[in-house]
Amino acid sequence: MNTTPVAVAMLGVGRIGKMHATLVARSVPETRLVAVADAFAATATDVGAELGVPALTVAEVLALPEVEAVGVCTTTATHVDTIIAAAEAGKAIMCEKPISNDIADVDRALAAVKANGVKFMVGFNRRFDPSHAAVQKAVMNGDIGQVEIVRVTSRDPEPPPMSYVAGSGGLFLDMMVHDFDMAPFVVGSPVVSVYAQGAVRVDPGFAEHGDIDTAVVMMTHADGTLSTIDNSRRAVYGYDQRVEAFGSLGMVQSDNVRLNTSTITGAHGTVAQPLENWFIGRYQEAYRVEWAAFANYVRGDGPSPVPGDEARLPLVIAAAANLSMAENRPVTIAEMEQRLAKA
Repeated sequence: MNTTPVAVAMLGVGRIGKMHATLVARSVPETRLVAVADAFAATATDVGAELGVPALTVAEVLALPEVEAVGVCTTTATHVDTIIAAAEAGKAIMCEKPISNDIADVDRALAAVKANGVKFMVGFNRRFDPSHAAVQKAVMNGDIGQVEIVRVTSRDPEPPPMSYVAGSGGLFLDMMVHDFDMAPFVVGSPVVSVYAQGAVRVDPGFAEHGDIDTAVVMMTHADGTLSTIDNSRRAVYGYDQRVEAFGSLGMVQSDNVRLNTSTITGAHGTVAQPLENWFIGRYQEAYRVEWAAFANYVRGDGPSPVPGDEARLPLVIAAAANLSMAENRPVTIAEMEQRLAKA
């Protein structure tokens, strides 16, 4: 396999895009950053200067023969058109989640990827977290026997600003979509039914935007496994991220990550360090491994680490969760797909 670093241009270098660009430029030997672009020219100029690459427009990036792959980190609303343009330019694509909040647009983007035969991966970074990946590996290896229950907990340290909530797409699409990807990834079997309950327990402002801040979802998988997900927009103790799989021979779990591993022990007990306080710190290694996996995929002949159809499913599950919560009943994925086809 060709081991030359993959030449990557980052499209969109706001908070998440700059983080990706910095990793590609400095922390992933399998990649090299060759250009950046952003809707705000000054942002691109600043990031490009910091990382030593030119700041161009998206059109200029896609016209560069040197660019083998692009990271799509623009706003969600522009993902689909950017993916289509990159696919038509023959570039491999790594797109931040979600492809779109509109499943019809997701299908349009995936059709362009297929029509142009380009390599495509979606950035569900939690699959690449070493601890979460170890849970999935233990399940796949049969270390805990027949898996019977999977539990995923995801709680943010504090709620996002209401200006963000207004356009977020709601908790199931914005926050729990990562967990809708994680559960079938760990189980190794697709979700077939969803039952969701949600509430406003943190901030009445969520209700004003037709959203919730607290939710529990139970899912049934095709192989009979049950999985549960709980989300909260506020965990005062830090970024709470845990995955557990329980089976006929035992249990495997990934625990939270703390700022460091030191503890203080005295007459009144033991005090540990606080948890990481935000997703970039918690998942920094996962993002790095994600880019290495993408580069190896671009250079190799294997399947996408996160193919388009697997990235589409969490959006369908989110839609089913919204319907389930609204009608207070289980909703099958088959029913949801039928409804989407008629929409």
